[in-house]
Amino acid sequence: MKYLSCLMCAAALLLSGCASSLMKPGDEKSIAALPEQRARVVFLRPSALGGAIQASVFDVTDGKPGFIGVSSVGTKVVYDTAPGKHRFMVVSEAADFLDANLTAGKTYYAIVAPRMGMWKARFSLWPVKADPKAHYSLAGTEFPGWVQQGKLVLNTPEGEQWAKANAADIQGKYNAYMKVWDAKSAEALEKRALDPEDGVSAK
Repeated sequence: MKYLSCLMCAAALLLSGCASSLMKPGDEKSIAALPEQRARVVFLRPSALGGAIQASVFDVTDGKPGFIGVSSVGTKVVYDTAPGKHRFMVVSEAADFLDANLTAGKTYYAIVAPRMGMWKARFSLWPVKADPKAHYSLAGTEFPGWVQQGKLVLNTPEGEQWAKANAADIQGKYNAYMKVWDAKSAEALEKRALDPEDGVSAK
């Protein structure tokens, strides 16, 4: 009976994922209103698949990974940046990307989506688009729940230190997997892009 209880607990942990020690819980009431001259991207991770694996997210607009945060199951990472064209990267066993053209004063959403890798889960970044027919859509029935139930997590000095300590490996993955991204068709890239009209204006 004791063994069964331990097994059930282990399964529950696997399904719920493990919160990253590099991030800290945040209070959504403390998030400042988005300034008109900035754009916001919220990275959501609703799927429990690969829950024991962390995924780190970066802004690689200038080709040099800038650490945004670590995405765990059931969390959301908020990133405010300048409007215009950006490229984001998610790193685990491999790397994947998301292009974005952001409008000032709007909030955009991206899904950190797990996929099976060679040895462990890998991740992709998918845009949440205004188009109801998109892979992930603002009009999707599950989307409001993902936003409301996602627990805000904030970066920490430990997270920044981790990113610095692993900078060479992160840059190496950017260099290797950027070639894969560049080989995608224009149609495939459009499905994986956040466009200006995909943003939500503050209420």
